[in-house]
Amino acid sequence: MKDVVVNGVYRHFKGNIIKVISLATNTENLEPMVVYKHINDDNIWVRPKNMFLSKVDKNKYPNTEQEYRFELVK
Repeated sequence: MKDVVVNGVYRHFKGNIIKVISLATNTENLEPMVVYKHINDDNIWVRPKNMFLSKVDKNKYPNTEQEYRFELVK
């Protein structure tokens, strides 16, 4: 399984560029989370790690070229 790079810059499959700030743990269920911010507006978001690393649903988004929801910008 891929891992999340803290301070890594990623592209969301819809085009937003984000930077991972930290990894965290949900206090209610101990689920691993990814904390990130949008580069353009500095909004801070949190998403479950397994969702962050998931593949794009090609049935729902057939025109998306990315394989994964977030891909590390090289």
